[in-house]
Amino acid sequence: MAKVEIYTSIMCPYCSRALALLRAKNIAFEQIDVSMSSDLRQAMRSRAAGRTSVPQIFIDDEHIGGCDELMALESAGHLDALLRGQS
Repeated sequence: MAKVEIYTSIMCPYCSRALALLRAKNIAFEQIDVSMSSDLRQAMRSRAAGRTSVPQIFIDDEHIGGCDELMALESAGHLDALLRGQS
């Protein structure tokens, strides 16, 4: 399985939606809450090419984007292959 990291914040509906999809697929992931940490938020920004919105999602250290991009991958049928580590 692929390594999945998702940067989130409290009370973010897009974060909740992305997390729900990953949970529905029984995918292990690391959730990094940037709500109360400027250092974590800066690390996210650096990894995500300057993006400041959450969620920011990485699969095997590749920046996927946010919730919309994750859902688009799912709709196109490409997410499962990425999650299996087959890009």
